[in-house]
Amino acid sequence: MKALTRLSSGLASHASVFIIAVAVITFFVPGLFKWVHGNTQTVILGLIMLTMGLTLTTKDFMIVLKRPFDIFVGAVAQFVIMPGVAWLLVHVWHLEPALALGILLVGCCPGGVSSNIMSYLCHGDVAFSVGMTCASTVLAPVMTPLLMQFTAGAIIEIDTVGMFLNILIVTILPISIGCVLNYYYSKRDSFKTMQALMPGASVILLACIVGGVISTVHDPLVERGFMLFIWTFAVVFCHNTLGYLLGWLSGRIAGFNTAKKRTISIEVGMQNAGLATVLAGTFFAAQPLSVLPCAISCAWHSISGTILAGLFRSRDENVLDEIS
Repeated sequence: MKALTRLSSGLASHASVFIIAVAVITFFVPGLFKWVHGNTQTVILGLIMLTMGLTLTTKDFMIVLKRPFDIFVGAVAQFVIMPGVAWLLVHVWHLEPALALGILLVGCCPGGVSSNIMSYLCHGDVAFSVGMTCASTVLAPVMTPLLMQFTAGAIIEIDTVGMFLNILIVTILPISIGCVLNYYYSKRDSFKTMQALMPGASVILLACIVGGVISTVHDPLVERGFMLFIWTFAVVFCHNTLGYLLGWLSGRIAGFNTAKKRTISIEVGMQNAGLATVLAGTFFAAQPLSVLPCAISCAWHSISGTILAGLFRSRDENVLDEIS
């Protein structure tokens, strides 16, 4: 069991490397994750949300009540900056409908679950990070469909009710189940051991979703060539980077301290691209390339979040060196 715990910790620490490796292997062996589509993909995301719920306590949700201003600023930044930046990029870059739907969907989704780990690594405000993730996830069933209707309604008809129910079932329900289990069984040693395995399990499940997407878009990618990937990655890079910068700026305007500015930067920039991937496959199946920006975001957000956390942490180390 100790070996499994170390493996879980290792996977969480090197999530981006593992996900990219799965994506590359799947590109050359596209049949590897052909089974990850439709309801299977939805179930996998539900399991990822369950792993999140298993680590949450009532104290994490109390942060929303104890720090309303911080959470309000974070939620507004989350659901204004990322959809707004995505909408601007779609129009500035004149993206084709499928790719536009994908990047807009990433922008309209809540914050990613791995952002809490990044906040911890960069000496951010972890409690604030957890509170923001909880708040944006709870708001997602309403905000994501409404924002998609507003930003993408001119491109394709948005099934807002269906999307609301889907997000409710795939996020809120499993997270709630996880929280209930944590509430009743958190004192048991066996449960604590299971919790230690959750980060690694989450990375493996997310890699399965990315692998499924690569299998789905493999043929169009080969047909359209390498430039399609580069073009899409450039948009994802701009979206993610501007999210970090504008998130930091929103924290500065709100008068946050350094730790909170780092946290809101990471929370805004890192999206739940796994949710976006499932929603794209479910509601935009007629536009198969819409999942491509979501899949690239899954991998890139983990990489960029790790890089940004490292830069923040190294800055602290440099300051300590100067003082000593």
